[in-house]
Amino acid sequence: MVLLQLDPFLNELTSMFERSTEKGSVWVTLKRSSLKSKLQRDKLGTAGEAIEYRCLIRATDGKKTISTSVGPKDHQRFQASYATILKAHMTALKKRERKDKKKPAEADKREGSSKRSKKS
Repeated sequence: MVLLQLDPFLNELTSMFERSTEKGSVWVTLKRSSLKSKLQRDKLGTAGEAIEYRCLIRATDGKKTISTSVGPKDHQRFQASYATILKAHMTALKKRERKDKKKPAEADKREGSSKRSKKS
């Protein structure tokens, strides 16, 4: 796994989405992280210093995995760029076939009314 800077990560994420347009998926995970070991966090906590948490973002297409770490200062800029990339590449999604909700509901009502009449 390669820890990239923000802009190279976004460029590589864009190329992952483009490669998986016809076939495949891209998984993106976000996790809160301090990027320090537990021992270092405990020392900072006992010293009374505030721990700066970062957001660890990983992306994989099954073959290649990339990651980056976003701090609170860069969060706004990263979020805007990430949202733009997602909106641009959501066009390859398949439309979900929706079933009519009215027909099963009417069938349940009919069965419910016949059950009530049998109990009486």
